[in-house]
Amino acid sequence: MNLDWEFIYESLPLYSEAMWLTVKLALLAIVFSLLIGLLFSIVLYYKVKIVSDVIKIYIELSRNTPLLVQLFFLYYGLPKIGIHFSEMTCAIVGMIFLGGSYMTEAFRGGFEAVSQTQIESGQSIGLSKLQLVRYVIFPQAFAISIPSLGANAIFLLKETSIVGAIALMDLMNVAKDLIGMHYKTAESLLLLVVAYLVLVLPLSLLLTWVERKVRYAEFGD
Repeated sequence: MNLDWEFIYESLPLYSEAMWLTVKLALLAIVFSLLIGLLFSIVLYYKVKIVSDVIKIYIELSRNTPLLVQLFFLYYGLPKIGIHFSEMTCAIVGMIFLGGSYMTEAFRGGFEAVSQTQIESGQSIGLSKLQLVRYVIFPQAFAISIPSLGANAIFLLKETSIVGAIALMDLMNVAKDLIGMHYKTAESLLLLVVAYLVLVLPLSLLLTWVERKVRYAEFGD
């Protein structure tokens, strides 16, 4: 198979721009999903009345509906009732809505894995609930949750491939447009694969390194 290297070279700026869009979208989604996940997991851990039930409904709704459906609702559904968002805003909100539920479950698993002995020891020295979370529960829960949090971060980065459905020029959309206009399928898909490898592989290696560091700090091996 002979590749058109001139076409590949000329297409690089389009993929570069799409990669930058993907990075911005993924970074915002991951950061805000982590914040939502941490807050909601604390609420669930302490079983705050009513609020916990609302969060559980949100988790079930988010995790059991495809991101594509959520994006269509934001982009095409809300304007029917007079609420309009830009394509980028819809993509960010949709990604955060999805990611927040996964991060919540990851953190919640970490919180519940902290032994009761650790909590009782904190209570015995007079720590408040907030101090228990800050100094006893969260550090251990975070260490336990890192594999799940890392997997969710990579998942969100790859899910950015869906946002082209609402007219954002992400990597997938760029590849589809180039294939449709120039019929350079092999070249366009090669650039697409390389672009995602450039984005996902460093993140995966970084998260693996962090996980090893945390495991060494906790277990010493």
